[in-house]
Amino acid sequence: MFSITSGVHCALITVGLLAFATASLVQAVPTRALGGGEDADGDTYMHLLQINADKRQAVQPGIVESVAAIKVDRPYYHTTKEIQNELKLMSENCDGAMTLETRSDSGVDIDVVRLRDPNSQPVNKVFLLFGEHSRELISPESGLRFLQLICGRGPVKADREHHHHDDDDLKADILQANILADNEFQIVLNGNPHSRTRVEEGEFCLRTNPNGVDLNRNWDEMWGAGDNDMSDTNAGPRPFSEPETRIFKKLVEEFEPTTFLTVHSGTRGLYMPWAYDMEHTASYNAPLMLNVLKDLDKAHCQCPYGAAGREVGYPCPGTCLDWVYSKLKTPYVFAFEIYTSPDRDDELKARWDEKKTTGGLNLLQSGGHLGHEHFQGLFDSFASDFVQRRTGDAIQSVKRTEEECFAQFNPETEEGYNKTVQNWAVAYLEMATMIAEQLKKDPTILQEMNKGANSK
Repeated sequence: MFSITSGVHCALITVGLLAFATASLVQAVPTRALGGGEDADGDTYMHLLQINADKRQAVQPGIVESVAAIKVDRPYYHTTKEIQNELKLMSENCDGAMTLETRSDSGVDIDVVRLRDPNSQPVNKVFLLFGEHSRELISPESGLRFLQLICGRGPVKADREHHHHDDDDLKADILQANILADNEFQIVLNGNPHSRTRVEEGEFCLRTNPNGVDLNRNWDEMWGAGDNDMSDTNAGPRPFSEPETRIFKKLVEEFEPTTFLTVHSGTRGLYMPWAYDMEHTASYNAPLMLNVLKDLDKAHCQCPYGAAGREVGYPCPGTCLDWVYSKLKTPYVFAFEIYTSPDRDDELKARWDEKKTTGGLNLLQSGGHLGHEHFQGLFDSFASDFVQRRTGDAIQSVKRTEEECFAQFNPETEEGYNKTVQNWAVAYLEMATMIAEQLKKDPTILQEMNKGANSK
């Protein structure tokens, strides 16, 4: 059997315990890693990570400039090379549950992580896509922390204002213990690696791939090039024109996920299909998707959640969110936006609370979406990549300095960084666990997906 924390914990897992555990874990880093604990293997893994961290600090002459911009002032962020190194170390110390491969297309290499207990029969196949937009550094960082929770803590400094207690460790074990018994994962941690390296060097506003294409507009679902070839939402000359999106497409088609999540930043919100306009809302499995978002929102976001939608006349075509839902019939499809600057976040929470209490919750529960006019003022002020009511020209007129971009899309302090990545890494764990429980209780949820597979 795959070595994880005590089997006694596995037997104790319930939906109620998971919710209780998650609420307490938002700012706490677990003191024991899955499969590691305090045994020799765990010690060896931590030793290897420390050696690797020490090597990174001993930067050799001639390569200082390539990492200086992000590492000098914010050393807790990882460069693309460091992410690759951490993945390699974890894959060697995850009890055989983690494998790595590299997919290539036209000079672009995408590293792909596979997590599966070789002795399990998982009911939930989870595809996680991080880093489509290169300036959103915190997206891959949260995915890295998620992997560290499962395969080892990694070289992470805990938030010094929060002290660990045995109860917190027990709750962490309860949440993690059975994750690979019911779930397997395929993960793209760094979906835009060439542009991310430029962001690491100081181009903090860069969103597109090196060809100037927005990877989250290049999917073949209501795709439209428009007149935005020079904008950072340029959809490209044709669907799947970009090597990155072609790689993503092949991966999800081969994996056939039952859960799909793409992670972004710049605001905070939890979304489900559709994104391409506000006249259509998801029908297949919509109530269960909404319930997952509602439960996650309580512990992890307190932010807008529900069906994405856009004002007629400004569609959001070509997103992975819509493509996976439409083409693969994946029953659980989500997009999370996980960070905005603290000043904006406070106002966002206040305005969202006001919208909820004045009819917003009833609207969502009755099948409405966030593109509805009830939410207009909210999304006029807090632009989302999936819910937007302003015109494309208005969005593009907002010009920011590099540091302003960094502050909107990524935490500026180590405390904020640790709080954010820990909160969302636990949210990904809880999301997978909740969905696995639903699939075990009601296998008919997969009927629509199976019909699509059989018709191919």
